[in-house]
Order: sequence, then C-alpha cells, then structure tokens
Amino acid sequence: MRMATSDEVFKAVGLGGALERWLRPAVGFTHPSDVLKDPGLDLSDKRAVLSSWASDASAVRDEPSLRWLLGTPEPVRLAEIREAMARLDALERHGGAESDRRG
Repeated sequence: MRMATSDEVFKAVGLGGALERWLRPAVGFTHPSDVLKDPGLDLSDKRAVLSSWASDASAVRDEPSLRWLLGTPEPVRLAEIREAMARLDALERHGGAESDRRG
C-alpha cells in the first residue's frame, strides 16, 4: 500500500496522520463506502483495505456478522464490506472509470 503524500493529505491530517494512515491504512475510514470514495487510493489499495476489514482476523468476538478493523472508530457489518467489495469489482470490470455514485 503506498503512503498518501499529497499536499491535501498533509494539510488535512499532518505528517503524523499520513504516517498513521500508511501504517494502519483504515485510519480515517468509518464505513466501507469511505474506502471506495478515497481519491488517494487506487483500486488495488482499496481492495487491500476492504479485504483486511472483511478478514476473520477483524471479526468481533461473539458477533460473527461484524468486523472491526484496527484504526476504525467502530465495527461495521460484514455485509456492508462485501457490498463495497462487489462495487469495487464492478469498477474494475469497467476499467475504474466509473465513479462511486451511491456514497
């Protein structure tokens, strides 16, 4: 995963925030749709974040339908992560040119 180094990122979160995002790529995301909307990530980076989020390693104990990825503020439903991954698949099939319209 590449580190976000744009001027906008540094202005928004500072060097510490950019480094934190590089070390823990889900930092700053509250929902899988935020990953899809991030202009600083390419499709493979988005897939890596979503895959990590969907992983059993991120499962909430005694709540198999929830995932809580390190760096995110709260758990999300696995179904929402899978939906975001399906939308990413659709973007890849269309060459990545289609924008995320549903937000």
